[in-house]
Amino acid sequence: MLATRLSPYLEKLTRKCPAIQREFVPTKNEGQDETSTFDDPLVEEQHTVTRGLVHKYGNRALILLTMNCAAYCRFCTRRRKVSDIEKGRLSDQDIENMVKYVKAHPEIKELLFSGGDPSTVPVLLKKVLQKFVKLPQIKIIRVASRLPVSNPAMVNKQLLNALKVVKKQPLYLMVHFEHPAEITSEAVEAVKKLQKVATMLLNQSIFLKGVNDDVEILSELFSRLVEIGIKPYYLYRCDPVKGAESFIVPFKREVEIFTQLRKRLSGLAVPTYVIDAPNGAGKIPAPLNFWNFDHENYQDFNGKKLRVVEGESHL
Repeated sequence: MLATRLSPYLEKLTRKCPAIQREFVPTKNEGQDETSTFDDPLVEEQHTVTRGLVHKYGNRALILLTMNCAAYCRFCTRRRKVSDIEKGRLSDQDIENMVKYVKAHPEIKELLFSGGDPSTVPVLLKKVLQKFVKLPQIKIIRVASRLPVSNPAMVNKQLLNALKVVKKQPLYLMVHFEHPAEITSEAVEAVKKLQKVATMLLNQSIFLKGVNDDVEILSELFSRLVEIGIKPYYLYRCDPVKGAESFIVPFKREVEIFTQLRKRLSGLAVPTYVIDAPNGAGKIPAPLNFWNFDHENYQDFNGKKLRVVEGESHL
């Protein structure tokens, strides 16, 4: 089972808000509905070309810098290995192998650093960034982090200095707010620090049953994010990950919620609602109820026919 970890800050927040508690604290039913779900729904292991580097799409690559996080989300798509810090630890040779691979593939223009949370290992992050920013082929750097939610105090001088290594390329920071109660004064202060070193902050949220599957909650979340200078980027359908089944919202309910959101929010506050095609390729935009469409079948970027995975789960 995925390990449990809470910072004192987040522990206090979970006591105040049941929705946030559900995100981070396991329930007795966790992992009991593993019927139509996958260990690795995004087939990252299949596309791992050298340890720590996933090359699934031609012009960009994913670097899994660490399997460590300040807190472990129960719905994590990498439940299979996140929290296994030792197995996720990269060596100097691993780093050199990644650099060598990227150099050998000049079509790679963009790098996304994720994990785990790469911001929890600022020394390693700085070391690796220093190597990749020197490559003329790299035009865009993205770093994903949930620190403003899980432990905003870790957004410190050491982390900011690591991110400042990126000077020639735009630096996009991908943060992860799932519920408006996560936007605390401490989180906002952490965001302000990150905005001083980043080109832009973008937010990725996930439809989560019992957390944010509600028009009012998501409307408040996206509105408040824009107000603090964060662009809502993606709203994902929850990946069908073994152990996270209870978070999957019925697809028709998601579509109805997002249809209502599109009516009431400004374009700036509306993310792109997508399904990250399990066992397929691409983040497929989901249609809304302004159209008549098949709610069960769709195609990925490669034309592969897929069915919407519904969670047969309970809270």
